[in-house]
Amino acid sequence: MSFSLFDLEHIITQRASSGDKTSWTAKLVESGIEKAAEKLGEEAVETVIASLARDKEGLRDEAADLLFHLLVVLHMKDVPLSDVIEELERRTGQSGLAEKAARRESKIK
Repeated sequence: MSFSLFDLEHIITQRASSGDKTSWTAKLVESGIEKAAEKLGEEAVETVIASLARDKEGLRDEAADLLFHLLVVLHMKDVPLSDVIEELERRTGQSGLAEKAARRESKIK
């Protein structure tokens, strides 16, 4: 069985508007973007901690939490995963250092 981030995005979309009181997704969306962004930040920190602890299973679990919460925030801000994937694809056409320098230059202008 194959499961993708697009599958997860679809599940989040369904649960976000379900009104189901037992759904963490619905509860998180109902709590607002500030709470969802805070939770995303917490998961990012926990992912970093797990990676530094060299805890492979912990890192796996925290990475899953991080991806889930990122997709919830993207959903709440109406940014489809496909847009993120397109941006990643665009960036693969140049070196990461060149891409980062170009972003820095565009912010200065």
